[in-house]
Amino acid sequence: MERYNRITNKNCREIVLLKAFPCAWGKCTFCDYTEDNSKDERAMIALNSEILSHVTGEFGVLEVINSGSCFELPKQTLAEIRTIIREKQIQLLYFESHWMYRKKLQEMKDYMGIPILFKIGVESFDYNFRENILNKHADFHTPQEVAEYFDSPCIMVGIKGQTKEMIAQDIQYMKQYFKRGTVNVYTNNTTSIRRDDKLVQWFMRTYAYLEKDPMVEVLYENTDFGVGD
Repeated sequence: MERYNRITNKNCREIVLLKAFPCAWGKCTFCDYTEDNSKDERAMIALNSEILSHVTGEFGVLEVINSGSCFELPKQTLAEIRTIIREKQIQLLYFESHWMYRKKLQEMKDYMGIPILFKIGVESFDYNFRENILNKHADFHTPQEVAEYFDSPCIMVGIKGQTKEMIAQDIQYMKQYFKRGTVNVYTNNTTSIRRDDKLVQWFMRTYAYLEKDPMVEVLYENTDFGVGD
């Protein structure tokens, strides 16, 4: 599995995929990423340290992801990230967090000592679809609520049960209320949630212009950031 890469097409940065403790929620119906979680803290710390050793600080920007929230990374790994920030002169850090940790984001910013761009897996701003189909356990009702805490929503497109209108609204909200955004085109995995190929084709035709939007990154495969398996 690739766990380090350099992103050079948009918003240049280094990216690392680390191991963390199990996702505190872990019940999203579409997600099987939890298989990358672990409870072996010593092994996680050793692996994460090796991955982080590849960071050069080339762009002054580092993205750290794991199969959950940054708050589930081992404390020693978080301390190592903070050390690397200082040693490699990192000026901006990307982290991802679940909605349940929204009141702890400032605490993490204070700990790291540099600006953090916080991503959140919104999946959809449509409350019924997000909560009753995807089971996200994120009880916000408006994009403004999310924007109060987070900088960059990740939305998913191309899931059976989704509609063109829902996707259009999600992208409108993403562009209207946030600095950045990521669109993940859904890929079938081991869960029962299925991809809607016709909806994906419609999205790719209708929103092809997002490829040239510097603020939006479109992932057609889970590994398009160059990490993962």
